[in-house]
Amino acid sequence: MTVNDDSFTNWKNREEIAESMIPIIGKLHRERDVTVLLHSRSLVNKSVVSILKTHRFARQIAGEELSVTETLPFLQALTTLDLGPSQIDIAMLAETYRSDDRGLSVAEFTAEAVAGATGDGKIERREPRDVVLYGFGRIGRLVARLLIEKAGSGNGLRLRAVVVRQGGEQDIVKRASLLRRDSIHGQFQGTITVDEANSKIIANGNEIKVIYAGDPSEVDYTAYGIKDAILIDNTGKWRDREGLSKHLRPGIDKVVLTAPGKGDVPNIVHGVNHDTIKPDEQILSCASCTTNAIVPPLKAMADEYGVLRGHVETVHSFTNDQNLLDNYHNSDRRGRSAPLNMVITETGAASAVAKALPDLQAKITGSSIRVPVPDVSIAILNLQLARETSREEVLDYLRNVSLTSPLMRQIDFTSAPDAVSNDFIGSRHASIVDAGATKVEGDNAILYLWYDNEFGYSCQVIRVVQHVSGVEYPTYPAPVV
Repeated sequence: MTVNDDSFTNWKNREEIAESMIPIIGKLHRERDVTVLLHSRSLVNKSVVSILKTHRFARQIAGEELSVTETLPFLQALTTLDLGPSQIDIAMLAETYRSDDRGLSVAEFTAEAVAGATGDGKIERREPRDVVLYGFGRIGRLVARLLIEKAGSGNGLRLRAVVVRQGGEQDIVKRASLLRRDSIHGQFQGTITVDEANSKIIANGNEIKVIYAGDPSEVDYTAYGIKDAILIDNTGKWRDREGLSKHLRPGIDKVVLTAPGKGDVPNIVHGVNHDTIKPDEQILSCASCTTNAIVPPLKAMADEYGVLRGHVETVHSFTNDQNLLDNYHNSDRRGRSAPLNMVITETGAASAVAKALPDLQAKITGSSIRVPVPDVSIAILNLQLARETSREEVLDYLRNVSLTSPLMRQIDFTSAPDAVSNDFIGSRHASIVDAGATKVEGDNAILYLWYDNEFGYSCQVIRVVQHVSGVEYPTYPAPVV
């Protein structure tokens, strides 16, 4: 047998193992509301090749490839336990087991590592929480995809309605088509049908009522059987407490804004300050995509090294608030053609840091350039630290933060030398540290942070909504604080 034959045989064996993992992962998700992760990446509804690629990706961040032969025994061990709703990272199980010297079997170690999700301490499955989307643009449709994806277990969050202004002929058909196909993020994973007579979109069995209204005051959500719902406003039309309070109509309990909030509206970056949300707070903001990209790594650096001052320069993809061709715009430069120009513009991300990290005394400044790509941006975070360090130390620290810390869902890490923006379309992390571009000299560190300003941000929005709804399930093994 040749070397090539050996490689192919090995691939086929790993394919067979990955194939055997799919029904186990699906059953845990459907029947027990358990999401199986691999280095913070969900394996639910993933193909054989996707599972293998996710295992291989571990090489970039952990230094060596993780094999399905290593993780399968832990997955099998989970099926023997009386698990409650949770997220379980089998990569972390495999790696912590590798360094454990007590001689425990895989089954014994797994039972101990996820003990909080079993027995009397486990969380009981909750009734679904109603969610309403106000607006159905770029972020609205991606949030809808995520809500539908996470409804697979029948618990957690349930998208009940979308509120939009009445468009032209076949309005609901066209909106469903935009949900079904996306030029950047690809096809919707599942089936979508339209019930025009009842003004409904049915996505993977989820009936979503399309409500036409020109103003929040026109809607009584209880008329549609909606109660205690969380409304996600992705229009950005109202950004202060007075304006967003218009949404607190019958059937709506809380309002979450997908733009920076103004005044006393809390700006929340999940992973950093979500635990400061008061139980009775009815109105909050998820800040901006750029704020979500820079605040987690900024917190990580401040915790370890201290930060005296910083500047963030964002190179941001163009958005719908710019013109395709030169035309009138209220902003000085955004009227110039978005796909033909680099456009200097303002960003509120730097000032928003103070809301998310009130204990950070460092002055952070910021500016932004819009560039001719439709998605994925990069933030260049230039920091003066409180102590000197080295590039190797910073990269080792951030790699570990991405793998085992409470910020592992926010911060990702790549050492790929040829990475470009398109490689991060669909990333579920708030930001991805580019190891190759990182520069450190003495007390100065420059971090290059990629982020999918559409999808990664939408994932952060969902995490905040899960938190305030009480369906944000714990992760095992517990992250290292």
